[in-house]
Amino acid sequence: MTTTQDVLKRAAAAKAVEYVHSGMKLGLGTGSTAEAFLDVLAPRVHGGLNITGVPTSERTASKARSLGIPLADLDHLSPLDLTIDGADETDGDLVLIKGGGGALLREKIVAAASKKMVVITDASKVVKKLGKFPLPVEVVEYGHLTTMRNIADVVRDLGYPGIPITQRTKDGATFKTDGGNLIYDCGFGEITDAPKLAQALGEIVGVVETGLFVGLATTLLIARESGVEVIERKP
Repeated sequence: MTTTQDVLKRAAAAKAVEYVHSGMKLGLGTGSTAEAFLDVLAPRVHGGLNITGVPTSERTASKARSLGIPLADLDHLSPLDLTIDGADETDGDLVLIKGGGGALLREKIVAAASKKMVVITDASKVVKKLGKFPLPVEVVEYGHLTTMRNIADVVRDLGYPGIPITQRTKDGATFKTDGGNLIYDCGFGEITDAPKLAQALGEIVGVVETGLFVGLATTLLIARESGVEVIERKP
């Protein structure tokens, strides 16, 4: 059954394809919205659009291959021309929370290796203040409970006392990323200073990466029932 949100994702994905040109080296995001983009991109590729994609997860790689989209390794293609990905939340300054699908590390590596990042989403993901969606923090497995306690201490000192920090599971088992790491989802409720929080979390030994994407997105495509709104990052 196709939902209104599915229709909006497809509309944002169709708009995103307009940013793709033949000869591009293209980062391919992870998640349901990014997969909608692959569905729209594949017919263009079959019709002669010459691109090579770098997937941000094994899931994306599998779907792209099934659709006949050519792929290559990041190290062979970097720097990339463009990455197209979704977001779990975004604010008006194009700061994102990503990682709901567990691919935040590879997504950030690919985005950082790209000249531009176009984010496709629908209006339900746009907020005034980030944090309603729990922030994923990827950590190494060794000593992860100690790392979790250090996360709690650091965010308390930043003005977020007693927030829920939950180790992610899937189907009753510990969730592991494609890189073999764990994820703790942190329920901030409202993040007052995303760049400061991202820096503080990133300095914790044992933290691999956070789902805060600051200064990476260049264009935001917001699908609404009235059409797709385009927001460009301010210089």
